Amino acid sequence: MTARDDIFKAIQRAELAPSPLPPAYVPPPVQDLLQRFTAMAERAAVELRVLSTSTEVPDAIADILRARNLPARLHVPNGSMLDISGWHGEILETPPGPDDAALAHVLLAIAETGTLVYPASTSRPASWHFRAGLEIAVLGARDIVGHMEDALAKVADMGLPPTLNFVTGPSRTADIEQTLELGAHGPKALCLLLIKE
Repeated sequence: MTARDDIFKAIQRAELAPSPLPPAYVPPPVQDLLQRFTAMAERAAVELRVLSTSTEVPDAIADILRARNLPARLHVPNGSMLDISGWHGEILETPPGPDDAALAHVLLAIAETGTLVYPASTSRPASWHFRAGLEIAVLGARDIVGHMEDALAKVADMGLPPTLNFVTGPSRTADIEQTLELGAHGPKALCLLLIKE
């Protein structure tokens, strides 16, 4: 028997005391969800507009499109829950392309990171977040949660969606020569209409 065998036998005979479990993770509190979310979203290059009521959404959309010299044309998924009855432009239910503007309904947002949460459904197709050149998202301030864990718990209560996208700002990459490029895998611009009501 070698010294190595002796060591292994001693290890096998030893009774190890079980390690105590670490305490459960408790995310740090976010004091002011709205303030934290807006600060983090703007930091991620989101163009943020705070609206008092949802009736201001159509005018805000028109203003965003005018500022970018885009036609008054908006791609909206069939069955969308967004009320844009005051919109006087063209509404298309076809999937958007890279030169188009698309409207998205945000069900949840995460204050900690300024992230938008999109559970996919037939009225909220997952692919639309990657196709349009400009995404205009609409979010109610009451739908902001503190942390990702909070968002996941709320999504679980809704029922598991086929796809769950987390979007923090417009699409970007720095793969080539470490040069930041917007619009590599999705919209070059993300405008968020945050409704305070």
